[in-house]
Order: sequence, then structure tokens, then C-alpha cells
Amino acid sequence: MGIRFKINDEFLEFHGDPRTSLLFALRNTFRLTGSKAACTEGFCGSCTVLIDGEPAVACLKAVGTLEDKEIVTIEGVATADRLSPVQKAFEDHDVVQCGMCFPGLVMTVTHLLEHNPKPSRGEVKSALTGNLCRCTGYERIIDAVMAIPAVGGQTP
Repeated sequence: MGIRFKINDEFLEFHGDPRTSLLFALRNTFRLTGSKAACTEGFCGSCTVLIDGEPAVACLKAVGTLEDKEIVTIEGVATADRLSPVQKAFEDHDVVQCGMCFPGLVMTVTHLLEHNPKPSRGEVKSALTGNLCRCTGYERIIDAVMAIPAVGGQTP
């Protein structure tokens, strides 16, 4: 019998060691490679997913603790032919360089906007404290978030 949970609106089962990290299971068992394995120590935020609506670093979550949980990954925030508003804003503001931080940033900002559709710059900065970006710096990221129509920005 496996460990059952819902990932991106699909019920799935994991058969294996319950101590396996969610990140490893997502990438290697379920072939959801959007969450990045940058540090695998919970420090960088690149593997951030939503578990029952809350951001969590997948590298530190054991699959065995996730029975009946609902998980949303970067693959679950958009469709094959349409980016999410956060992804679109990041693209429009040329936020991404290497791409390692991108999935975690998108998931963190998605969570923020679901709970606070009009955050201040300070609230955006605070929300991003668990996500490291070594390439772009944070001003373009914050500018992109502030430009999302739900936040009050103009559509480019």
C-alpha cells in the first residue's frame, strides 16, 4: 500500500521509503521536474511547493508525512498554453536568468497573492525572504509582482 496524496489535482500514490523527500519523489517518481534541487537543505527555496495551501520546501518534507495532503507544484499553476499571472509578470520583467529560483519564487508569490491580492512592496519583500536568487537581484522580482493587475499594476 502506498502513500496517497493529491498533486496538481491528481490523486497519486508513492510506493517506496516514507523518508524519501517530496522533492525527490516529485522529480524522480512523478517526473515533475519543475521544482529545483538547488541546495537540498531547505535554505534556498527553489523547491517551494504549496502543501494544503501553504508554502513549504519540498526537500525537507518526507513523503510519509504527506498522506492525504494536497500539493501544488509549479506545473500546477499554469496550463500548457497559458502562463499564470505571476509567471507572465516575471517573463515581462525579465526576472529569470539561470532559472533555478524561478519555480520557488512563483510558488511563494502565488501564495502571497492568494492571501493578499494587494501587497505592499514591503510585504512582497517579506514574503520572499525564504527564496534566494543569486542572478537577478530582487528589485526586478518585486517590480514584476507590483505590476500584476491584482496588485494594482498595469498590464504591460
